[in-house]
Amino acid sequence: MAVGAGCSGTPESQTQRTVAVAFYGYFEPVSYSADPDVSSDGFDEHRGYEADLLSGVESMDGIGLDFERRGVAHWDDIWLLAASDEAHLACGGITILEARTSGADGRPAVAFTDGHIDFRQSLLVRSEDAERLATYDGLGAGDVVGVLRGTTGEARFLQIIGVADDNGGLAAGTTVETDAGRVLAHADGELRIDAASASPQLASRRRLIPAGLGNPQVLYLGDTEGSPLGEAALTDALRTGHVDAVARGSVGNAEAATASAGEFAVAATDMLQERGGCTVDIDDTDLLDRMNRAVAWLTDNGRIGFADWLADPDVFHTRAAEWDGNG
Repeated sequence: MAVGAGCSGTPESQTQRTVAVAFYGYFEPVSYSADPDVSSDGFDEHRGYEADLLSGVESMDGIGLDFERRGVAHWDDIWLLAASDEAHLACGGITILEARTSGADGRPAVAFTDGHIDFRQSLLVRSEDAERLATYDGLGAGDVVGVLRGTTGEARFLQIIGVADDNGGLAAGTTVETDAGRVLAHADGELRIDAASASPQLASRRRLIPAGLGNPQVLYLGDTEGSPLGEAALTDALRTGHVDAVARGSVGNAEAATASAGEFAVAATDMLQERGGCTVDIDDTDLLDRMNRAVAWLTDNGRIGFADWLADPDVFHTRAAEWDGNG
């Protein structure tokens, strides 16, 4: 249980709380650090959509939350930091999944706040490949797709290309290269990769090679010593030709395409919609209640979201100023 977790109470009884926030520092424009250098003071300066949403929460009289933010460089199990001594709240573009609420022992550890942003998965490609990869079917055995380990971008991509089933079970014949050597799936579902965890022998996966000749290989990036961290590793690999596509959410891919000045484009887009939120310790019902009440107001019960923030970055500040404590 996170240090300082409170108990449930009515809005009128809520006292001011200082909440330690762990945010992912490499998911621009949703959640990112002002300075990508983890050793700099700017790494703990929160920027982006979720940063502005949290600032809106802070400014709402009666909600009673002050946030102390700390950037996190590695994605793996970031949602579980809210159940540790490191943070009370974890965020960073985290898709809400039941599988992400349990700790390593299988027991419930965290709860998700109500969702505040929608995601769809997509492919980011070099512009000259946009027509060829307009759909996922355009990918072939000669292609390499970059992903971040432990993300919905990875898990959903493996499902889309038929390498994993809906529960993350890998197809027989799938080969996974790890730091300890090659691991082969001998039977369907024997090995598993989903958006919350993977079979223990696949924890250090570096490359996935599907059975047969029709599917692309999957290259794992983002945590190699001396290389760019997080999302930057994906775009760097695409730029240098180490991968032919990046499988991740459309929000991040659209930002990268815009920033590339025509070098990259968003191609295939998944139709499955995901919802993102933050996590709190499972026992901290006080923080969960306060966050849900504030987020409901700031997003107008889901009617205000990422597109509105892009059009007007002050949208959450404006909504907070209209709060009268009874929303």
